[in-house]
Parts: sequence; C-alpha cells; structure tokens
Amino acid sequence: MGSATTQALAATTTALGAASGVDLDVARELFAAARAVGDSSQLSGALADSAAPVAARRKVVADVFGRAVKPTTASLLTTAVEQRWSSADDLVDAIEELAIRAAAVATPAAELDEELFRFSRTIAGNPELELALGSRVGDTAAKRALVETLLSGRANDATTLIASSLVQQPRERRIRQLLSRATRIVADQRGRKVATVYSASPISDAQSTRLAAALSQRYGAAVSLNTVVDPTVIGGLRVQIADDVIDASVSSRLADVRQRLAG
Repeated sequence: MGSATTQALAATTTALGAASGVDLDVARELFAAARAVGDSSQLSGALADSAAPVAARRKVVADVFGRAVKPTTASLLTTAVEQRWSSADDLVDAIEELAIRAAAVATPAAELDEELFRFSRTIAGNPELELALGSRVGDTAAKRALVETLLSGRANDATTLIASSLVQQPRERRIRQLLSRATRIVADQRGRKVATVYSASPISDAQSTRLAAALSQRYGAAVSLNTVVDPTVIGGLRVQIADDVIDASVSSRLADVRQRLAG
C-alpha cells in the first residue's frame, strides 16, 4: 500500500466517522458502487486520476451515482474520489472498505467479526463450497443467493450483506482472504484487534480471558479471539494478529529442534 493510499484511507475513514444517517442501505450502495467502479476501467481510471481536477472527479460521482444513492452515500463517495490514490485498484478497495465499515457502524450491537470468521471456517472446511464461491466464471447472482441461503437465520443482516457482496467481486482474491480482511476491518472500526488462536484442543474460557488480556496489553487495544482447533499444533498455542505470529506451539519447537539437528 502506497503512502498516498494510506493517507487517503485515513481521510475516508474519518469522513465515515463524521457522517450521519449511516445504515445498511448506505453500506449496500457503497458495495454496489465498488462493483461498478471495479467493473469499469474507464470509470475507475477517471475517478482515481489524481491529475484530473477534483471538481471533475466530483462531477463524475454526481453524474454516475448522485440520483441513485442516498445523500450520505454520495458524500462518502465524493470524499473518496477527492483523495489521491496510489492506483485505481486502491480506490476500489477503499470504497469496499467503506462499505464494510458502514455495515459495522449500522449494527453496533452485532458480532459481525465473529460471524464472518465462523463463515470463513465453514468455507475452509468445504472445498466444494470454496470453489463454488471463488470461481471466476460463476454467476455472481447465484453466488450471492448461495451465501444468503447459507447464512439465513444464522447471521446478522450486516454479516450476510458483507459476505454476499464480497463474493460478487473477488478480483483475483480468495474468498477466505476477503472474509479475513472484512473481519479485521470490522474489528478496527470498533477499536479492537482480532487474534486467531490455533490450538490442538479447545481452550477454556479462563484461558481465553487471560490470553485476551495479555494480548490487549501488548498491542494497546482490546483484542477479540477467534479460536481454531488444529491437531497439527500438538500442544501450546499459535496466535496470529494481522501480520504478527506468536508461535508457542509444540510443533514449532519440534521443528526447530529438527532443524538444529539437521545442521
């Protein structure tokens, strides 16, 4: 991610925080806008062209989206195109991120990150499902309908919106990767980090509480845990937070011993 994009993302996130009337309709419209911009190289190029006057980029947003979306959505899209992006793809990613954050804002009481994580584990355990949702030649409407059916009655409407929207525009990304990114974005919007904990057997509530407290102290933010039972860990824990990995597993120590013995 380029420095221009980093600054632009900060500006769009701030704009969302200051916006009023953010609901699931706004999130839905932002997802649709991300698909429209991502599907048109001409549109994405025009909106991400930092050499073009800002007024011209605003006019494109007004002409393409102005009457079709709510004022809050139009305002957020305008803020996005006013920024300087490192690439057109970064602009599309940013609009998608705004949509995910808007869904989190619209449903403050829902555990969206936990539901997204559970859905990603369901996909991980079903290769046929992952193939069906990740196929580049699959019908997007069919993918959306499949996700909606799978999550009906099992997840919040915001979770369903996020997951069903992401599968419609994977853009060379794996479905589990998309869901993991969405999980991190939702957690960040709510001021916390997400740790994925791998263990050979389920960890107790007391262990979860102690681990979450230790990680919160280390990272200076509230940390929520998603746990995965992985027999290959053998014993101990492996914890991943974003790009950080804390590996205190027996399998890791055994691998280290084998490596030393080999040479």
